[in-house]
Amino acid sequence: MLPIEKSCYWLANRQGRLPTQKLSGPTQAEIAIVGAGFTGLWAAYFLKELKPEIDIAILEQGMTGYGASGRNAGMISNCIDHTHSLAISHFGQEEAAKLAQLGLKNIDELEAFALDCDLERTGQLFVALTEKHIEDLKSLMAAAESLGIKGYQLFSREEIRQKLNSQLYVGGAFVPGGGILDPIKLVERLTEQLKAQGVRIFENTKVTRLAPREAITDSGSIKAGKIILATDAYTHHLLPGLLWRFIPLYDYILVSEPLTDEDLEKIGWRGREGIVDGRTFFNYYRLTKDNRVLWGTSEAVYYPPNQVGPQYDHSDHHYHSLKISFERHFPQLRKLEWPFAWGGPIASTTRLTPFFGSALDDSVLYALGYTGHGIGSTRVAGKVLAHMALAKPSELLQLKMVKEKPMPYPPEPFRSISVNMVTDSLRAVDRGEKPNQLLRILDLMGIGFSS
Repeated sequence: MLPIEKSCYWLANRQGRLPTQKLSGPTQAEIAIVGAGFTGLWAAYFLKELKPEIDIAILEQGMTGYGASGRNAGMISNCIDHTHSLAISHFGQEEAAKLAQLGLKNIDELEAFALDCDLERTGQLFVALTEKHIEDLKSLMAAAESLGIKGYQLFSREEIRQKLNSQLYVGGAFVPGGGILDPIKLVERLTEQLKAQGVRIFENTKVTRLAPREAITDSGSIKAGKIILATDAYTHHLLPGLLWRFIPLYDYILVSEPLTDEDLEKIGWRGREGIVDGRTFFNYYRLTKDNRVLWGTSEAVYYPPNQVGPQYDHSDHHYHSLKISFERHFPQLRKLEWPFAWGGPIASTTRLTPFFGSALDDSVLYALGYTGHGIGSTRVAGKVLAHMALAKPSELLQLKMVKEKPMPYPPEPFRSISVNMVTDSLRAVDRGEKPNQLLRILDLMGIGFSS
């Protein structure tokens, strides 16, 4: 298998990148950030916005964007929560309305910053494979309307197939606000601005231990008044106690060769929307700038006990399953080749939204648990962390999403058992069976398992 830098489409096509230095010996900063993905980079961005003279150092075990930030699908949702319905369930109608407006404003601000990152405000299409999915889409639209979100459109079988030609689709809906971009170009855009503002970024510098106001690495240490832990699925390597609140999972993605004009004519897709199908374990897909198909699945994999590492960056089994699923949706393109294939870790919470907190005498702040929706929500998380670190008042800090923790996951061995039971139950639902008692109980508790 190729290393992730060559097998991931975004990383393999990174242009003109100059590596930064490795930390050597002891140093200090006002704020130290562990992790140079979107959370850490946005946190530094907003810290500089709030206090331009602040001294910031970022420590990254690999290179900027090496984790989930550089391996995702590059699809932007209009929600901070997974859906508006879940936001209402988790936080109530009033906060869900705030989150809905926050999500749309966040994307507008992201667009203004990232115009050179292949960002396209195409919105999303949710496609239905069954009549039950049509009812789900109607509920999704009703929830959005109750929060004042406009622009949703419901499509019939004929209308959706004019937009995306698959014989599996019996209807669909257009979801406004979101879009697609190149995530690595966004990482580079942030990195360039932060370096220009004097932020020090140390790559290939693995933090091995945290102490109050100090991060110890494999090549030195850094003392700081506050440490921001922006490590998402890797967080338990440094704060194992947080495993109660999240579970590390792996998603896998394929990217095809470029489609020809003839290929595009066969499937339509002239609107270039990001696509999500209506199953619990859904396929998600989009076109890249050079018209390749990116094809992924939300059926993320748990490697017990809570394993995260390069040994899971590839899975032949999941690549084969992805190819089969694509051929089911688009048999007219079954001969398409897939030169890029990779996996990456995400952190999932029981409510499918991030959570925030502090540790080690409040000297360490953290945010994690984006559950596959990180491009938009990491920007919000970075703003929250910046205000927390500087003790600056903000309406963001009063959100229930920020103040309250998600329900915990069980420890091993019950964690593996419960994940397997729920996965089997959700697969049965996707086969057309009704939710069993386990899923009904979890639904009442507001607990989710799909990324």
